[in-house]
Amino acid sequence: MKITDLRVFHTSGGHANWIFVKLYTDEGITGVGESTMERHDAVIIQALESFKDFLIGQDAHQIEYIWNSLYKQTFWYGQLISLAALSGIEQALWDIKGQALGVPIYELLGGRLRNEVRVYSNAWAFQEVVTETRPEDTPESIANRAQDMVSQGFTAMKWDPFRNGGQVISKSEEKYAINSVMAVREAVGPDIDLLIECHGRFNVFSAIRMAQKLEPFDPFFYEEPIPPDNIDAMAEVQRSINLPIATGERLYTRWDFRPLLEKQAARVIQPDICHAGGILELKKIAAMAEAYYVSVQPHNSNGPISTVASLQLDACIPNLLIQEFFYPYLERYNQILTVPLEYQDGHLKIPRGPGMGTDINENVIEQYPPMDLPHTATWMGSYW
Repeated sequence: MKITDLRVFHTSGGHANWIFVKLYTDEGITGVGESTMERHDAVIIQALESFKDFLIGQDAHQIEYIWNSLYKQTFWYGQLISLAALSGIEQALWDIKGQALGVPIYELLGGRLRNEVRVYSNAWAFQEVVTETRPEDTPESIANRAQDMVSQGFTAMKWDPFRNGGQVISKSEEKYAINSVMAVREAVGPDIDLLIECHGRFNVFSAIRMAQKLEPFDPFFYEEPIPPDNIDAMAEVQRSINLPIATGERLYTRWDFRPLLEKQAARVIQPDICHAGGILELKKIAAMAEAYYVSVQPHNSNGPISTVASLQLDACIPNLLIQEFFYPYLERYNQILTVPLEYQDGHLKIPRGPGMGTDINENVIEQYPPMDLPHTATWMGSYW
């Protein structure tokens, strides 16, 4: 089965644009993947187009050969950009193989361990963008929205309670964050898991200090308290606190995750299926983590195919902890997907159809042109 074409679909999504890639074959089977990175769309699309000449004429079943051939082309191109493109292509290849064999992707990866996946809600806490606070976003308003999530069946939810600032948090910002977490905990009770996002904003001292202050509210995990660049520093934080650190959305292939695992710098890893190389690469990373008794919570680049591809992986890894899910975007997801996602009581059903079990509705995508986005993330604030 030969690849005959590659097409890119670019559309506005939740708080960012979504980039889908579709591969076509000479047997009429098409496969879809997602290469969303939330920023830098133009260079990702260019990377996808640059891989097109190599892909045309290749045997679509030879996933490892194609992956390794394209991965070697990241030598000068820039690893993250190339890997985002490669991840979408790799997902599409698995979609083709599953359809050709008449089975879901998870059946090609060892079979499923579960019928549904526990998910946590993201993008629920604030008025506008996923982690951008406004004056009206008070601890009380966030607590009210948390109660709304519980009414929708969620037993876990994540948000970034920290507003502006860099490595050292001010007393006023610290007070706001603690009051927000306290208000949410009081609103939802002790049985709901609260996942605290930091977006890598602190230094080691501040990260340890904040963890100690958050500990009475029993967070499920403490995500990326410091930047991921210094694994030794992350390990120091993990050794110094009683909360499990989750990190990995800014790490990529198995080679990036190796030192994190060897130094026991986190209890939960968060590789992204759209950034780290695709479905099989995440399966390999999860297997490495399993040997260290580290759990996996796949990061989600917030798009519909990213979510579906993650579910295919989630079905078959023993050390899955929970899956990130942007519940506020579910309606848009199901407009785009030809077979909708099934959410109920804090869980997503594993798709059962061949390949991904769904496709993208190109007519719907055309109705939502991509947004003009700022080049920097809104949640980082001022460094000082």
